[in-house]
Amino acid sequence: MRYADPLIELDGLTKGFGDTEVLKGLDLTLPPGIHALLGPNGAGKTTLVNILSTLTPFDSGAARVLGLDVRRDRKKIQGLISLTGQYAAVDERLTGIENLHMMGRLFGLSRRDTAGRAADLLDRFELTPAAGKRVSAYSGGMRRKLDIAAGLIARPRLIFLDEPTTGLDTRSRQTLWNEITALAGDGTSIFLTTQYLEEADVLADRIMVLNGGRIVAAGTASQLKERVGGSTIQLHDDQGKVTEKLATRGSALEISRHLAALASERPDVQITVRRPTLDEVFLQLTGGKTS
Repeated sequence: MRYADPLIELDGLTKGFGDTEVLKGLDLTLPPGIHALLGPNGAGKTTLVNILSTLTPFDSGAARVLGLDVRRDRKKIQGLISLTGQYAAVDERLTGIENLHMMGRLFGLSRRDTAGRAADLLDRFELTPAAGKRVSAYSGGMRRKLDIAAGLIARPRLIFLDEPTTGLDTRSRQTLWNEITALAGDGTSIFLTTQYLEEADVLADRIMVLNGGRIVAAGTASQLKERVGGSTIQLHDDQGKVTEKLATRGSALEISRHLAALASERPDVQITVRRPTLDEVFLQLTGGKTS
């Protein structure tokens, strides 16, 4: 199911801690979907997530989530969203399934609905064999998956995921990616921060880059990559060494025609197309590192 209201609206949003201004007048309107927020450490990513999820007050400006005012409609927003922070917040004294049952009941689900939803999530996150074990015996990756599963139990309209795959191995990360994609297909929106640029590239409908307290770029992965100059045609010698680089712009059809012409003119060389990476976009926009 899709909703008419914008997912998130910011108008001149500011936030400071002491003498440090962390967010400097953010303006943003996002539709439903999957959105990724990138930025170096200290850029204000977690602060923005905490404001949008009603945990941290902002200083000035305005913020709306799911059409609701973050200040006036705090309780309503809390009933429609879920937040998973950077560190697992499950109860180590309980078993995995007990944690999910507790969260289901806190969200107002019936015992029957809670049991069914918990069983489904344990299966989808490959935690069924450990469901009856105390969380204190879980690995870090298992706790992370359980924490995310707990946030999904009430089927929220919007899920905030702050560095969701930190501590997960490649297989577990892929499991979570699949779950995020499935949720989006069912109409649930996701707002995630991540240090993995590949994650944003694969998952997000729209990517925002936060740097110096401001959103310095926003768009699809393809749009952001175009900012670093588009694709480059590379010519290689018989040893595979790049001997010439040709910048190219235009549609996929135009690039294909250019490649065909080159192949006809230069049958003695190998021709490849190199597209800019999201890493290059990030470094150009921030001059720093992702983590």
